[in-house]
Amino acid sequence: MNISLTVIGQFITIFAVVIAAVSYYLGRRKTETPVLAALLGAVFSIIPIFGLVYVVFLMFKKDLPRDSEVPA
Repeated sequence: MNISLTVIGQFITIFAVVIAAVSYYLGRRKTETPVLAALLGAVFSIIPIFGLVYVVFLMFKKDLPRDSEVPA
């Protein structure tokens, strides 16, 4: 079975988009810059294991306090 470079490129592109979306969702709750979190997720996804490690890192990071939880 031959795996063409086109199929590998399509897989990496789709994987990067999915990881970027998940990173953005997690970044909204856990960082102050969710766009940067999504961009880093997409860049790290060029090597898929790095993308997965980055998402796991975001999952275990503490949530930011909400506006209602911050004392005045």
